[in-house]
Amino acid sequence: MRYLTAGESHGPQLTAIIEGVPAGLPITREDINADLARRQKGHGRGRRMQIEKDLVQIVGGVRHGKALGSPISLVVENDDWKHWTKIMGIDPITEEEEQEVKRQISRPRPGHADLLGAIKYGHRDMRNVLERSSARETTVRVAVGAVAKRILAELGIKVVGHVLEIGGIRAENTDYKNIDELLEVTEESPVRCYDKEASLKMMEAIDTAKQNGDSIGGIVEVVVEGMPAGVGSYVHYDRKLDSKLAGAMVSINAFKGVEFGIGFEAARKPGSEVHDEILWSKEEGYYRRTNRLGGLEGGMSTGMPIVVRGVMKPIPTLYKPLQSVDIETKEPFTATIERSDSCAVPAASVVAESVIAWEIANAIVEQFGFDRIDLIKENIEKMREYSREF
Repeated sequence: MRYLTAGESHGPQLTAIIEGVPAGLPITREDINADLARRQKGHGRGRRMQIEKDLVQIVGGVRHGKALGSPISLVVENDDWKHWTKIMGIDPITEEEEQEVKRQISRPRPGHADLLGAIKYGHRDMRNVLERSSARETTVRVAVGAVAKRILAELGIKVVGHVLEIGGIRAENTDYKNIDELLEVTEESPVRCYDKEASLKMMEAIDTAKQNGDSIGGIVEVVVEGMPAGVGSYVHYDRKLDSKLAGAMVSINAFKGVEFGIGFEAARKPGSEVHDEILWSKEEGYYRRTNRLGGLEGGMSTGMPIVVRGVMKPIPTLYKPLQSVDIETKEPFTATIERSDSCAVPAASVVAESVIAWEIANAIVEQFGFDRIDLIKENIEKMREYSREF
């Protein structure tokens, strides 16, 4: 499977075209809209979440609630577009109109793509960069992820993203019984954190950062349960499942690091405290005593839950702006203040859940057949049975 997205932050809409979704997959707008609503929630979000309620239109590839096997096209309209029709219009404009509406941006903001994107594409007006590099694009990636989650749900695979840390405050209680309980508890948390006591402290930290004109980042975790063993491959670098998951995680705006299982802690432990012992029972087949490697070995799934974490830096748009340089005058200035969140980590956990779900679904479809969802179900069950009896 593959997908492309198009659209700008203040353009008329965001669009995604998904190719390779298996025929017969049940999919509705409600499935996608539920995740779009989750992305817009979270303590610390900015005013744009009050301006727009993201809703999807399925404009191709689905008939009577089921995927056709042809490309699926998704559209999310930007409600704020009505205030930007002149500035972000598509049609050519006169010189007089250009002077009136263009508002050329020549002052790059530290931490954004502004300056480097302008250098790369030759834009003197950096609005051409910031409109596309905005995290607004993750809206339609969450829509794509919702389609991927529908594929996984049909195959008994569940994916949940949640927050482990914000502003140095880390969840201590993460002893959930199963992934359903994790989802239930974090859906009720304003910061999508399982630890209720830590959630309150995280919200206080977000409020303090906002009062100080600052922003804070954090760590999100995505858990995948129900994976069969052997998804991915050891034979080539570009077929390793952990490589694909790592790439997906750091593709999210502001994400700067990724780890699996105990992650970087493995560098400080002996091998006996890192690797997962292999056990076998007649009921379960092969399984692991622990899950320190996060459900992945040799670029393949072990059958244990996949656990992947991502580090999100603080949002760079500050109400206490940093210094930069005007590309026209080369004079120093303090960066302009744009509408922004003081913390987007809770929303980012939903985005992370979506991009990880896509990579998992893509690997599953690639390995077990891609034309029909019923055939994929048959193939994956055969693999699970084979693994138990091997």
